[in-house]
Amino acid sequence: MSGEDAPAQQQNAVDQKQETKPAEEPKAEPAKTDSPPAAAAEAAATPAATTEKAPEEETFTYRALVLTGHGGYDKVKLQVKKGKPTLKAGEVLVRVKACGLNFADLMARQGLYDRMPSPPVTPGMECSGLVEAVGEEVTDRKVGDKVMVLNRFGLWQEVAVVPASHTFLIPEGMSFEEAAALPVNYITAYMMLFDFGNLRPNQSVLVHAAAGGVGIAATQLCKTVKDVTVFGTASASKHETISQGGVTHPIDYRTKDYVEEVRKISPKGMDIILDPLGGSDTHKAYNLLKPMGKLITYGAANMLAGQKKNLLAVAKNWYHQFSIHTLSLIQGNKSVCGFHLGYLDGETELISQAMNIILDLYKEGKVKPRIDSTWHLEQVGDAMRKMQERNNIGKVILTTEPMPEEEKKEEPKKEDKKEDKKKDDKKKDDKKKDDGKKEEKKDDKKKEEPKKEEKKEEEKKEEAKKEEK
Repeated sequence: MSGEDAPAQQQNAVDQKQETKPAEEPKAEPAKTDSPPAAAAEAAATPAATTEKAPEEETFTYRALVLTGHGGYDKVKLQVKKGKPTLKAGEVLVRVKACGLNFADLMARQGLYDRMPSPPVTPGMECSGLVEAVGEEVTDRKVGDKVMVLNRFGLWQEVAVVPASHTFLIPEGMSFEEAAALPVNYITAYMMLFDFGNLRPNQSVLVHAAAGGVGIAATQLCKTVKDVTVFGTASASKHETISQGGVTHPIDYRTKDYVEEVRKISPKGMDIILDPLGGSDTHKAYNLLKPMGKLITYGAANMLAGQKKNLLAVAKNWYHQFSIHTLSLIQGNKSVCGFHLGYLDGETELISQAMNIILDLYKEGKVKPRIDSTWHLEQVGDAMRKMQERNNIGKVILTTEPMPEEEKKEEPKKEDKKEDKKKDDKKKDDKKKDDGKKEEKKDDKKKEEPKKEEKKEEEKKEEAKKEEK
C-alpha cells in the first residue's frame, strides 16, 4: 500500500465536486447545393437557433456514508455527492458492491481511532467491486476486473478512487460479500499468527472474541497447521458455531473467569495469545503465557462502552495499560508484540505477500469468510449497533444496492415500534416510581398512626389530671 498521503489525496479527489463537460452535438454535414450564396444566407439567418439548442449539463452523482462528527450511530449519514472523481497516475476507479464493517470503524465514530481523518470523512477500510476506469501507468488492472480493496478510509460509498496497488483480484467463485469480508480480518489474523507468532504444530492459541471477524479468521488459519489447540472466548450462545468452526475449547467470558478455565485445561498456559481487549486483560494474557510464549496485542476494545465515547471506560483502560521492563521479558522468556494494520499502509509488498497466501488458502477450501448479516447503506446505524453490542457471528457487511421501497416503508414502522417500546418502558418506569411513592406514603401513614395514638393517650392523661383537680 502507498504512504499516508495517497489515501488522503484519494479522499480529496473523491469528495471534490466537479462538473462534467457538456457532450458535443454531432456536426451536421453541410447540404450540397448549386447556390452557395443562398446557403450562406440561410445559415446567417439562423445562428441563434443553434445556440439555444446547447445540451443540458449532465452531473455524475453517487451515494456515500459520511461521518459528520464524533458520537452515536446517527453521526454516520448517507449523502449524495456530485462530480465524477478524477484519476491520478497509478489509480483506479472502483464501482463498489459491498463494504466490510470493522471494529476500528466503531472506534473511529467515537473519535478513538487515530488513523481516521477528522470529520466530515467517509469511513471504510475494505470493499469489493468492479474496476470502472484506470489511470495512467496502471498495467495490471483493466476495466471490468472484480477486485477487493484495502485502504485506510474512504470506501463506504458507491464509487471509490484508490491506488491500483491497494486492489486484489477476486478469485473465481468468491462473492462480493465474501471479498469485502476478507482483507482486514484475514491479513490481521495471518500476520499475527505466522509473522509474529511463528505458529507451529502442537501449539496452543487463545483467541478472544472468537465469534468476530478476526476471531473466525484466526481459528480457520490455526486449523491449517497440524494439531493446534484453539481456546476461544465468546458468549455461550455462540459456542456451538465456533466449535464447528474449529475452536477446541470455547469459554464463556461472561459467566466464567477465562484465566481459570485455561489453567484447568492447560496448566502451563498458552503458546500464543491474540489480545484485542487491552487494559487489565493484557496483564492477564501476559501471565497466561508459557515460557517462549508470545502475546500479540492488536486493539483496545475495552475502551468501547456505549454509543458515545465513555470517558470512564477510556480512563480505566489507560490506567490499566500494560507496561513491562525488558529484564522481566528476559527472565520470563516471553515476547510481547503490537500489531496495527492501519500503520502498514505503506508496506505494499508485505501486505501483498500475506494476501496472496490467504487467497491460495481460499482456493484450496481451507479458509472462507463467514458472513453474519448484510445491510443497506441506509441501515448503517443498525449494522454498527449489531456489531458493537457483540450480537454478530462473523462479518457484518454493507451493500451499496439501494434499499427496496418496501423495506424503506418498513423502516419507519420499525422506528415507531422502537419509540413505542421506549414509551412503554417509560410508562413502566413512571408506574414503578408512582407505586414507590404510594408505598412511601403508606409507610409514612403507618409511622404517623402510632404518633396519633400517642397524642390521644397524652390528651386522655391531660383530661384525667384536670378532672382530678
